[in-house]
Amino acid sequence: MKEPLHKYLTPEGERRVRVQPDGVPSHTVFNLVERWPGYALLEAELKTGRTHQIRVHLAHLGLPIVGDAKYGDFALNKALARNGAQPGIKRMFLHAHRLKLAHPITGAPLQFEAPLPADCRSFVEALRAQREKGAAGDSARLDAVRPDQARPD
Repeated sequence: MKEPLHKYLTPEGERRVRVQPDGVPSHTVFNLVERWPGYALLEAELKTGRTHQIRVHLAHLGLPIVGDAKYGDFALNKALARNGAQPGIKRMFLHAHRLKLAHPITGAPLQFEAPLPADCRSFVEALRAQREKGAAGDSARLDAVRPDQARPD
């Protein structure tokens, strides 16, 4: 996705970013890792490094990050944060799985990897379990959100 990003202040003084034609050029490559009804697990490769770039690009596409309190689906986030929600998560589902950069002195390539945190892993596992129950023809359905909040595939 190549969409220019513009930083601005809200009337309350909060810093925000939005896609805007006269913004700074910004480029993110998204790859689909796994998909469920209403959700997708994506990889994002940053070609530029702008403030809130991944969050704003996905929100602009109508695919806000789960748990994003600034650019996300606020009703969905509230439902997912409820105790006992399945799937459920109480924070933004954004994780740097792999970072690649050049060493600041030697220029040697560096790569760091981190596994998905436990709460994010549990969220994915709950989505997989929902899909398996649905595929098995089980009439019992685990609802993560109210039907009016679900986004179509």
